[in-house]
Amino acid sequence: MVNPTTNEPILIEVTRGDLVESRHLVDAVVVDTDGGEVARFGTPGAAVYPRSAIKPLQALPLIETGAAAAFALGDAEIALACASHLGEAVHVERVRTWLDRLGLSEADLACGAHWPRDDHVLAALAGRLPGPAHNNCSGKHSGMLSHAVHAGEPSAGYLDPDHPAQRRILAAVLEMAGLPDARPTLGIDGCSAPNPALPLAAMAGAFARLASPDALPPDRATACRRITAAMWAAPEMVRGAGAANTAMLEVLSGRVVAKTGAEGVYLAGIAGQGLAIAVKARDGASRAAELTVLTLLHRFDAISEADARALAPHLAPAVRNVLGHPVGELRAAF
Repeated sequence: MVNPTTNEPILIEVTRGDLVESRHLVDAVVVDTDGGEVARFGTPGAAVYPRSAIKPLQALPLIETGAAAAFALGDAEIALACASHLGEAVHVERVRTWLDRLGLSEADLACGAHWPRDDHVLAALAGRLPGPAHNNCSGKHSGMLSHAVHAGEPSAGYLDPDHPAQRRILAAVLEMAGLPDARPTLGIDGCSAPNPALPLAAMAGAFARLASPDALPPDRATACRRITAAMWAAPEMVRGAGAANTAMLEVLSGRVVAKTGAEGVYLAGIAGQGLAIAVKARDGASRAAELTVLTLLHRFDAISEADARALAPHLAPAVRNVLGHPVGELRAAF
């Protein structure tokens, strides 16, 4: 086991040949369901925007309001509400069908459109312009619209921080983070939704409770179990084919719930241990955050040797050239 408490951040080195070409510094913290610190690396005390990493927490009102049941949403839709998907056809068509079930359309999504970031998905568009359903956050937005429509609230303006849907979401996130009375700084995410700045330890505590919800009030615990069960049942909806987040949910199904976020944030809850990990790459590098969370899961015995072999492309990632040949590697240095 590495030194569990140090002011030194985790160093992710990127090699090319025999040289270290790049270095990323990553702050990380491991906490239990009571919010107690188990391990710390660097200086994770400052509030940072969790970005998409908190989508499973933002999805709680979808379950708790009864909207998911009222609209007969299954694992695929609930997983999509937690997703940063790649815009594959399976994601886009499911979002459009979901919106139709609400009596809405893609035009009601206020997340905007962006080009898929995966080359294979981009090629599949064959020159067609993407729509809002291609946005990696379209499932989250469909979830927000679902509990607004279910409550008889206006769908227009559903991203306003004062809209009842956003007030429900923020309250749920803060309760899960152990900060029910906090007034966090709100930033606007890339998809135009409010995003509260939180300390990494609070984010980790929230994911520890999400993964191990027994001590939560019954309705909240039921919602947590429904969300994690959906993410494990439909991991391809959470991200997409070949992605590390999808692979983690597949290989570690029932044991680890994990979610990536922009700008180098990653959260992972370990169900069997009542622990969770929160990481933030200081330079915003997703590749550094991803390797850090996988490495810490391995160090805290949430990844067995068999799991490690299945996750090898992500746990020991290669740097490849345009032809796909390995020319270097990413590695964690404690």
